[in-house]
Amino acid sequence: MKCPFCGHADTQVVDSRANDDADAIRRRRRCLACEKRFTTWETVELRMPQVVKSSGMRSDFSVDKLRTGFSRALHKRPVAAADVDAAIDRIKQRLLGMATREVPSTQIGQLVMQELKRLDKVAYIRFASVYRSFEDVDDFRDAIEEVTQPTRSGRRRPPPAH
Repeated sequence: MKCPFCGHADTQVVDSRANDDADAIRRRRRCLACEKRFTTWETVELRMPQVVKSSGMRSDFSVDKLRTGFSRALHKRPVAAADVDAAIDRIKQRLLGMATREVPSTQIGQLVMQELKRLDKVAYIRFASVYRSFEDVDDFRDAIEEVTQPTRSGRRRPPPAH
């Protein structure tokens, strides 16, 4: 680490401590040339992958765009904001876990559909109708069958009481 006072390249770490949230490390350093002390902070920098659109264009990943997609699908649906935030966090973690520099927009769409399927079936159908460009009633019927498939226990979920 270069000294901010004299520019000397050799410094010594005198003390290191994690902050209260344990997401950053504070380091006290001493310059070996001028003996002055200074503080540096070390934090994790996570870079989301670039999104590759179907046209081949690339853009930065945007949590705002992701949240807008969820909001449109979940409009007037009884889903808590905390549940949406958790779904967005799961998508971000999956993307970071891929450890790739680029991700196709279709893959993000699939992740959104998985989360919506867990959150709200109506929102899932709404999103799927736009995402998959439904053209007729049969497309809707197929999507409805997807969300009404039997659970792993082999039983269908009972319809919600109105």
